[in-house]
Amino acid sequence: MLQFSLWKKTVIWGLCALGILLGMPNIFYMRVERHNDAAAQLAKGLPETPERMAALAGWPSWLPSDLVNLGLDLRGGAHLLAEVKVEDVYAARLDAMWSEVRDVLRKERATIGTVRRVSSKPDELRVKISKPEQIATAIKAVKTLARPIVSLTGAGSSDIEVRGENGQLVITLSKAEKIATDARTIAQSLEIIRRRVDEVGTREPTIQKQGDRRILIEVPGIGSAAELKALIGTTAKLTFNAVVRETGNKNARPGPGNMLVPDLNNKNLYYILKKTPVVTGEELVDAQPSFDQNGRPAVSFRFDASGGRKFGVYTAKNIGSPFAIVLDKKVISAPVIQSHIAGGSGIITGNFSVEESTKLAVLLRAGALPAGMNFLEERTIGPQLGQDSIDAGKVATVVAFAAVLIFMVLSYGLFGLFANVALLMNIALMFGMLSVIGATLTLPGIAGIVLTIGMAVDANVLIFERIREELDTAKGPVRAIELGYERATSAIVDANVTTLIAAVILFVMGSGPVKGFAVTLGLGIVTSVFTAIWVTRLLIAIWYSRRRPRTIVV
Repeated sequence: MLQFSLWKKTVIWGLCALGILLGMPNIFYMRVERHNDAAAQLAKGLPETPERMAALAGWPSWLPSDLVNLGLDLRGGAHLLAEVKVEDVYAARLDAMWSEVRDVLRKERATIGTVRRVSSKPDELRVKISKPEQIATAIKAVKTLARPIVSLTGAGSSDIEVRGENGQLVITLSKAEKIATDARTIAQSLEIIRRRVDEVGTREPTIQKQGDRRILIEVPGIGSAAELKALIGTTAKLTFNAVVRETGNKNARPGPGNMLVPDLNNKNLYYILKKTPVVTGEELVDAQPSFDQNGRPAVSFRFDASGGRKFGVYTAKNIGSPFAIVLDKKVISAPVIQSHIAGGSGIITGNFSVEESTKLAVLLRAGALPAGMNFLEERTIGPQLGQDSIDAGKVATVVAFAAVLIFMVLSYGLFGLFANVALLMNIALMFGMLSVIGATLTLPGIAGIVLTIGMAVDANVLIFERIREELDTAKGPVRAIELGYERATSAIVDANVTTLIAAVILFVMGSGPVKGFAVTLGLGIVTSVFTAIWVTRLLIAIWYSRRRPRTIVV
């Protein structure tokens, strides 16, 4: 057992060297981080400024540059808990159905008479027909618009419910459709928030669902919660609507099928617009900051094939008429159509600064949030608090590490020194693995590392105590060492497997800091078992082959 073949020695030392190499960038954290930032900026096509080139040269490109990311509690940043207003999606969905409902009812005009939309609650669509006695015919016609729900919970159900009430047709979303819509809305909101946060280059944000309608957003390194809210709190819902007329009366009645929308720049100006948009931001495929013909900041945009076709048809039919560009229920521009706009591209002008046009382009490019959000909780965590956490974690780690090293040397002498070397390799391997997988280190994660340091020597304590027992009965020190490792291994594996199972459960069932603790604990278990059994055994084998002592003291 103390004889190691060349390939085994190569594998063991190779893994240790690889762990040291991969974990080394964390020793030069700030330098490597600046190097990575500069490389990412240059990859995006940003100019090669002296500052960027100096940061890029601060770390050799041929060395690994992966880092363990610092979490919110270590780096500082912003924390938000938002509730998605899914009711907004119900209203938008029913509003979009009006044109289809109107068309299908007009085909039955001879039977049901004229059709008119009337005011209703946001979560329902009400239609009045001139012949109330034919309401059953109208219901039957509208039910042809129902579609089956594509979801596991709503299989076999249709998406709308239609009923008659006081001579009016009432259309609502079915309960199963609302459940499916809620799930889609939350999933879409999560993805869009993640895209918006990624656009500004933050590191390792935490964006996850909490409960049925809430989203937790934690972004390390961002200036404040207000800044984060400004980035993700805007729905950036862009629509192009036909203009009915302008008015200076904020209490003007828009009429059925219309809406009253304020001008973004002129507080005394309002527009009455057709509620159903010509084109929506969902058909937008690109948006970039640019300048208009007068050199003022603007945003150029481009629609997909469907949106471009609708935009082109509308502009061809309405030359000389104004149309409104509406962002989040405010008119940012209402130009007059001068000519047919083909190709599905255009430009949004307004009183923008360069920063505002850039931000608007980011929001539009990331996509519109499907619904507004209420922010239930917001916190800004300053970097000083994070630095205090790092310093406290460093002190705890160093104290625990030093205590373990001293205890092992005092208890087991030279063998304790071998265990300490293995412990150093264990830490290097752990940070190397955390860097490779891009893990985020939080304060609970530091606790996991400290716990791993304490647990890492447990295996060696079991082995060395077993060797002590075998020295009294075994024939010679070599046999005692071999039996010590053989008979302690099963206990070591059993104890660490059960702890690893607990770490996996914590990772799967937990969230945020709990996952950070589980990751460091789980990786620490794997590396500690490897170093305790294989690295210490190899060190002892090398020592014994050179010294050949007749007796050993453990």
